[in-house]
Amino acid sequence: MINYNGSLVASSDITLHENRAFLYGDSIFETLRVLDGKVLFLEDHYFRLMASLRIVRMEIPMNFTMEYMEEQVQLLVNSLPVAPAYRVRMSVFRKPGGFYLPTDREVEFIVTASALTEPLYSINEGDYEVDLFKDFYVTKQLLSTLKSTNKMVQITGSIYAHENGLQNCLLVNDEKNVVEALQGNLFMLTGNKLVTPPVADGCLNGVMRKQILELAKKIEGLEVTEASISPFDLQKADELFVTNVIQGVQPITKYRKKEFVSTTAAELVKRLNAKIRFS
Repeated sequence: MINYNGSLVASSDITLHENRAFLYGDSIFETLRVLDGKVLFLEDHYFRLMASLRIVRMEIPMNFTMEYMEEQVQLLVNSLPVAPAYRVRMSVFRKPGGFYLPTDREVEFIVTASALTEPLYSINEGDYEVDLFKDFYVTKQLLSTLKSTNKMVQITGSIYAHENGLQNCLLVNDEKNVVEALQGNLFMLTGNKLVTPPVADGCLNGVMRKQILELAKKIEGLEVTEASISPFDLQKADELFVTNVIQGVQPITKYRKKEFVSTTAAELVKRLNAKIRFS
C-alpha cells in the first residue's frame, strides 16, 4: 500500500504514462526515518521540502502544513506491520499536463514506506571502501542541492561502484572539488579540524548534515568548518565519513591506499542517539 494524495491505495493503481515525475523528473522528495510513530527531524525535513518546492516553482497547497505532512506519513506507517523503525519517502510532483512547460503547477504526492531492522543509529564496523567517480560531475548550482528525482549521476556512480567492488563513491563538482558521496554528505577529519563541503559547492543540503554539524560543534577541542575539499585533501585525512538520515553516520575505512579510523564518527553516533532519545 502507498499513500496517494491522502488515500491508502494499492501501488498498482498509480498510472505512470502521465506522471511528470516519471516523464521529466519533475519531482522533489524527502527520505524520512520514523521511530515510535515520530518523524525524526520533522521540522528540518518540512522546511527543506517547502524551500525546494518554491525554488522549482511548484504551487504549495494551503493545507500542506508540517502537521499535515506528519499526518500523511503516520497514516501509511500505521497501516504497516509493527517494526523497530521505518524508512519513508514522500515524493511531490506536479499534476499531469504539458511537456517541459507544465499546464498545471499544482502538486500531488505519494508516500511509500518500508521497515528498518534497528530503531536507533549504529556504526557499521565492516569494510567501507570508496573512490572518486569522475565520469560525470555535480554542477555547482542551486538545483544540485535539492533532493530531486534527477539522479543520473548518482545512479551511474552506484553502478560504477558495484562493478569495481566499492561500497560507495565520492562525487566531484565542475571545479573538481569533492562535494558528497553517492547517497549522503561527506565529512573529513584532519587533526582536530572537521570539514564538510559548503552547500554552495553543489552538495545536497542534507538534514543529517545539519544535525552532525550541530553535534560536532559541541565536542570540546574540535574545530568544525564548511570548506571546499580537494581530492588531494582526502589523502591527508585521518577520518572520512558519510551522513544521511537513514544510515546516520557511515565511516569510510579506505580511500585508494589510505585507511582511516572511525573514532569521531562513533562519538557522533552516540550523541545523535542521545539527541533522538531525549528530544
